Amino acid sequence: MVSHSGLITVMERAARKAAPRLRRDFNEVEQLQVSKKGPADFVSMADERAERTIVEELQFARPDWGIVMEEGGTIEGNPEKPRWIVDPLDGTSNFLHGIPHFAISIAVEDKKPDGTPEITHGLIYQPLTDESFWAEKGRGAWLQDQRLRVSARRHLDEAVIGTGLPHFGRGNVAQWSRIYGAVGPEVSGIRRFGAASLDFAWVAAGRMDGFWEDDLDIWDVAAGVLLVKEAGGFVTDYRGQDRMVARREFLAANGELHSKLHKLVARSLR
Repeated sequence: MVSHSGLITVMERAARKAAPRLRRDFNEVEQLQVSKKGPADFVSMADERAERTIVEELQFARPDWGIVMEEGGTIEGNPEKPRWIVDPLDGTSNFLHGIPHFAISIAVEDKKPDGTPEITHGLIYQPLTDESFWAEKGRGAWLQDQRLRVSARRHLDEAVIGTGLPHFGRGNVAQWSRIYGAVGPEVSGIRRFGAASLDFAWVAAGRMDGFWEDDLDIWDVAAGVLLVKEAGGFVTDYRGQDRMVARREFLAANGELHSKLHKLVARSLR
C-alpha cells in the first residue's frame, strides 16, 4: 500500500464524506432545487451541500488556511499559509442530466520561495466509480495505490484527444473551430465528456492521450494539472508557455504528442 501525506488523507476524507449525499442526489436528481448562475451555468443544492461538507472537513483539519470555492467564493486565511482550492461538483450539467460522469476536485496551493503560487497536492474523486486520483509534487500521480503514467503513444493518428466544447454563453466558437480543424483530421478520435477535472485525470492515467480546453477556472484545473505533470506529462497554454491560468488555456499530453499538438494549435491561431 503506497503511503501519502496527511494532506491527501484530509482531502480524501473530505471528498468521501461528501460523496454519499452526491450519490443519493444523483439518483433523485429530479427532486433537486436548481438555480442559474449565468448562461447555461447552473448550481444545484447538490453542489452547495457537497461544498459545505468539504469545507467543514478542511477547516477542521487546517482552520487557518484560506479556501477558494466554485460556489462559495473565497474564505480568507493566514496569508503565510497554503490555501485549498475546491470544486465540489465538476460536471454539474452531466449530474443534472443523469450522466454518470462528474467529480469532486480539491487542491492545495502553496507558495514557492520567490512567492509565486504553485499547486503541491491534488485529489480528484469520482463518487460513482469510487476512483480516487491523487498527486503530490515530486511524489508522482496515483489512482488509489496504482502509479499513473501518461500514455506512451507517439503518433497523432493513434491518439484519442479530449476537449471541451463552446456552448451557450461560454467559450470562443470561432477559435475552437480553428483548433478542431487543425487537430481533428490528424488524430484517431476527439472526445468531449463534460468534466475537465476528470479529463486531466484520464490523461494522467493514459485513458486519453491529450486534452485541450480554454475558459476554465482555477478550481476546474488545479488538481488535474498537477496529476498530469506528476504522471510525466506536459501542460501549457496554447502558445506552449506556462501561463495557463492567466490565459485560461490548457493543452495537456505526453512530451511527444504535446509538441505535435502544440504546433497544430499554435498554427491554427495565427
